[in-house]
Amino acid sequence: MGGGKKQSPAQAEKSQTAEATKKEGQKKGDRKDQKPRTNISVIIDEGQAMNFIKGAKVFTVQELSRQTNVKISAANAFLQTLLKKGAVKRIGGYSGHHIYVPA
Repeated sequence: MGGGKKQSPAQAEKSQTAEATKKEGQKKGDRKDQKPRTNISVIIDEGQAMNFIKGAKVFTVQELSRQTNVKISAANAFLQTLLKKGAVKRIGGYSGHHIYVPA
């Protein structure tokens, strides 16, 4: 309906210089204050985890992470190693919410 308000000459000049410095100063993928990534590793207490697994009839990754006080990603990585070794079996579930039993 209505158009934008006409800028005063001082405001127009200021916005043009700001756009010009922004374009020449930064490239598309370049970031000035980008921090280097560090690998964060969480060590799961295997004894506590195995006690929980052996005592449970069935369990999920979420339950294991809650019992061992680690993140779900760390518990999932631990479960994947146990799955490859054959210490646990996946019996059901879907879309990342799988149900496991001790073997």
